[in-house]
Amino acid sequence: MSRTRPLLLSTALCLCPLAPACRAAAPVEDEVVIAHLRRSDPEALSRVRREFAANNPGYDVAFETEVTRLEAAEGARVVFVQDGTGMVAITHPGQPAAFSEVGVGDVLVLRPDEVLESEASLDVVVFRSPVALPDHLPGAIRPDWDPRITDTPGGCATETGAYRRILLTWRNENGPYVYHGLNAHRVRIMDSFTHYHPYVGGFDEFYLVQMAAPGARLLTSAAVAAIESPETVTTEEAAELFEEHPLEVGDLVYLPRGVVHRGVGGVLAQVIAVPGFVPGAEIGVDAQLRTINEHLELQGADAVPLHAGGRVEASSKP
Repeated sequence: MSRTRPLLLSTALCLCPLAPACRAAAPVEDEVVIAHLRRSDPEALSRVRREFAANNPGYDVAFETEVTRLEAAEGARVVFVQDGTGMVAITHPGQPAAFSEVGVGDVLVLRPDEVLESEASLDVVVFRSPVALPDHLPGAIRPDWDPRITDTPGGCATETGAYRRILLTWRNENGPYVYHGLNAHRVRIMDSFTHYHPYVGGFDEFYLVQMAAPGARLLTSAAVAAIESPETVTTEEAAELFEEHPLEVGDLVYLPRGVVHRGVGGVLAQVIAVPGFVPGAEIGVDAQLRTINEHLELQGADAVPLHAGGRVEASSKP
């Protein structure tokens, strides 16, 4: 009971943030936006940037290609390496340079006035944040090379042995690198539970796709109110609850607060949250979806898609 929509934009409910640094008065748009970074897709990327910045004052996001140098800038920057590999140097005025190898999946943290130089060209997604970076964060965070980062099943990947590595987290019991301006974990999603992040006290989310199996896709819904009142949903409404979005390497998916979503089919992504994975702000709805199917006696291809083991309670995990 989902519809494939191979367009750049798909309908979903957008809700603005309430975190101290993120207080837009109202959502700018009510749509999920997907920018295909591997294609020439400036319109969608511009829309991602515009809506994200409007909903999160003080934040910005950009995609930079063939980067060998990022000049100094005001404010904090979190840089996601999307393509390329090589040695980088981060320099701060009056301090010796810090060097690190980097590759796809790694994250670079740049403080005000720091300059990034790379021996090889990199494609990077750069987030700007108004929240100061804590002193304990290293310049390079490497999920596959840092012994302090290990697989932590949960969230979008709860199965035993799941690849889920927490790079930046809200609470220090969930990982070594705490930052209350942006969180990220790199995770392989096979079949996540269906959930959303609430308007009040929740967070906006991005999926930056770095690998995708054939059939990888994201299911989204705008119908939070209907899903949370499952016995009122009609057969006709059930058929229209979800949109289906095929995913490919290089997709940058913007999921505003209030968007019900579920990843399936095998996708390796940086899951990025602004201002972060706030405890208690991940609300599962698979039990409600199951109630819709039972109430309407929907089976097989007619059934509303759900994760059989999905949670209902709010999660405090990162």
